[in-house]
Amino acid sequence: MTSPQRLVIAVSGASGSCYARLLLQHAMPLVPEIGLVLSRVAPQVIAQELDLPDGDLLAGLTPPAGCRVTRYAIDDYWAPFASGSNVYDAMVVVPCSQGLMGRMAHGISDCLVSRAADVFLKERRPLILVPREMPMSTIHLRNQLTLAEAGALILPACPNFYHRPQTVEAVMLTVVDRILSHLALRRPGSRRWAEESE
Repeated sequence: MTSPQRLVIAVSGASGSCYARLLLQHAMPLVPEIGLVLSRVAPQVIAQELDLPDGDLLAGLTPPAGCRVTRYAIDDYWAPFASGSNVYDAMVVVPCSQGLMGRMAHGISDCLVSRAADVFLKERRPLILVPREMPMSTIHLRNQLTLAEAGALILPACPNFYHRPQTVEAVMLTVVDRILSHLALRRPGSRRWAEESE
């Protein structure tokens, strides 16, 4: 795929909001337009895990010149990416709860996130789902297989340790870098197997 000009970042209420924050932070210099949508529970988890006021994932982050970040309410079906006629290039759900994944696997569009995922699947556009929960039940695995067969990329939040990351953030960035890589984007300073940093 080519690098997205318009990207949707969706955040469920699963633990792992740190991945969403890092992805948003490092995507902003690379993507001109980002649509951000949080599930109903996500702000509570963000506030708990990241100590951000009111669960505001953008708190303290300023989009650079040339990037526009627009927040959309979970029930805003007028969001442009709620319809296949308005082209957004890719969507990432990070973290993606198993409950949300189950609804997406069965075409249940009960909020903007699941509706947008349905649009990306039917329009054959890149949809990256980043589950973090474990262990997984047979139901979870079947839902993931259904979504993979429908065209989604299942990218669990499994960090790597090839380059011996020394901080928790460096560990988390190994997951963020994989997400960016599948969007045909690369974070300055990222490292790949058998390569030095960019």
